[in-house]
Amino acid sequence: AEGDWRPTRVVVLEFPTMAAARRWYDSEEYRSPKALRLRSARTHLVFVEGV
Repeated sequence: AEGDWRPTRVVVLEFPTMAAARRWYDSEEYRSPKALRLRSARTHLVFVEGV
């Protein structure tokens, strides 16, 4: 492994396209849960295409 990132939890979500993932992230439905997540936890979000 490289770097010093030592996550205690990893969540993987799959979307058919990168555009679909971005639409979900910016959606009205996710706005409230996203705000709660950002207030409540230190997180790292990574979009990975083609995995």
